[in-house]
Amino acid sequence: MIARQKASSLNQQVQYGDTYGYLGSLGFVVMATDTVMQENLRTLAPDGVSISVAPVASPNEITVEGLRKHIDTMAKAASLIQPDAPPDLICYACTSGSIVIGEHAVAEQIRLGAPKSQPMTLVTGVIDGLRTLNAKSIVVATPYIDEVNELEHRFMTDQGFNVLDIQGMQIDDGSVMGNITPGYIKEFALSLDRPEADAIFISCGGIRTIDILQEIEDEAHKPVICSNQAMMWSCLRRINVSLTVKGYGRLFEIPEIADPCSILSLDDRIEEFNAL
Repeated sequence: MIARQKASSLNQQVQYGDTYGYLGSLGFVVMATDTVMQENLRTLAPDGVSISVAPVASPNEITVEGLRKHIDTMAKAASLIQPDAPPDLICYACTSGSIVIGEHAVAEQIRLGAPKSQPMTLVTGVIDGLRTLNAKSIVVATPYIDEVNELEHRFMTDQGFNVLDIQGMQIDDGSVMGNITPGYIKEFALSLDRPEADAIFISCGGIRTIDILQEIEDEAHKPVICSNQAMMWSCLRRINVSLTVKGYGRLFEIPEIADPCSILSLDDRIEEFNAL
């Protein structure tokens, strides 16, 4: 019979240091059908900022009705993001969903699930970015169908922007958004540009815009905002991380907020929206 040897570890002087999130931590509630967002988050996050995600139940249909269903499991998704060490901020990472559901409703659900984290929405970051760049007249390129585009046009107009044009690719299947080629996104966005537009906004976090964003900006000779770029830029600034990243548009090269009023807390944004 073989004698069992007892475990008898020697005392160790374990060395501890910084975690991956030594500058800050961000959490994101992402669409379960999205194939692009998580890759983009890790591409855009600088060293020292940790990223955690949780999926929100979402149908493939990118329609107003389908987007509204995201709210049903949003609090639960937020509660699953590092519950023992809550992120500094949790953002709902869907442009059209942020508009359809509303920033206030999203904030309430994130707070319900993760009361120790600052709530945020993707479209809040878009507004922050456009205002920081002092863009007043814009063109908007989306992959959406027109019932979603109509709501986005109304939202952007209510936020004070002159929307010169908004055009969608008429896609209502979220599972194929990530298959749209960056080359086509570039062609589509540039086709909408106008001399009088201060900036181009390419909407949707589920398409591969950051792969081609710098090329679009270089050819258009004006700022280009896309959903994931603006969201990450704003999230970082909200947790006091001012590191710059080259290659993803001039917005990400702005280390500080030119006008501190450009970056509003979500509660301020809600009050501002309700006052319009």
